[in-house]
Amino acid sequence: MPLIDVHQHVIPDIYKKELATVGVMGSGENLWPAWSLQRQLELMDENGIDAVLLSIASPGAYFGDVDFTKRLVKLCNETMMAMVADNPGKFGAMGFVSLPDVEAACRDVEYALDVLKMDGINLMSHTGPRYLGDPEENELYAELDRRRAVIFVHPQRPHASGMPRFFHPAGYTELVFDTTRAITNMLYTGMLEKYPNIRWIMPHMGGVAPFLLFRLSGIEDDPKARDKVPAGVRTYLSRFWYDVAQSPSPLALNALLEIAEPSRILFGTDYPSARPAEKVMKDTVAAVKAFDFDEALRRKINSENAQALLPRFAKLS
Repeated sequence: MPLIDVHQHVIPDIYKKELATVGVMGSGENLWPAWSLQRQLELMDENGIDAVLLSIASPGAYFGDVDFTKRLVKLCNETMMAMVADNPGKFGAMGFVSLPDVEAACRDVEYALDVLKMDGINLMSHTGPRYLGDPEENELYAELDRRRAVIFVHPQRPHASGMPRFFHPAGYTELVFDTTRAITNMLYTGMLEKYPNIRWIMPHMGGVAPFLLFRLSGIEDDPKARDKVPAGVRTYLSRFWYDVAQSPSPLALNALLEIAEPSRILFGTDYPSARPAEKVMKDTVAAVKAFDFDEALRRKINSENAQALLPRFAKLS
């Protein structure tokens, strides 16, 4: 059966060059990992990965200057689609948008999906002052809902101040926590009920949201929010798609299977952002292969779920 990876990144030279002009030399505390398109293709062959959904993702496209963001978004989206065109059958791509400018982001959606024919949109867990679900972004969500768009969410480290110091790299904890904050905000603001047609891919098995089901279900009894989740928190969580990138331990996979629909679990590796990147890719393939899925579910996770969600990959066999 084919293997489709919905969580791989690219780091084009144009992206690094543009970010260098605003003093950004990597993502979070890390400098850019080694990456080339040629090596990415070689690793796909070495690990039996037939197709990849590309995104640029962290650290995003907004660094305080919306005009810079608008220009960068167009450059990045066109660069990714050139990679798709040059490697038919190998790649799909998710497009950036110019948040926090909601009007510009809506125009980006039109260009990305209608003109470039991208596979969906990449939204960060938060952009500028707003987490996903913020009512100020409702115009964008309404447009994505109208289109039944596929949205790949990716976290980034929050710009928290005044926190006690810790000594570990923030990527070990803050990325999965930020995905969880975004999901909780989406529940609490009612946007998942209001815009039910958006098809969300949550990275890293949804952060720690599946583990927090009992606690998050308290929203159903919260007088400020219970009307926002009339179907119940478990129902909304079950409507997400989840990739297994950087998460496929037996403990985590069993937790995910408690909350996720079998048709909504996707394979992913987080290459090259995971460290050490090539080892994590190899280990992820091995971990998913070793887990005791029944054969039907294994086919779904390896390829069938991605093919149902992403028409570009539907004919892959």
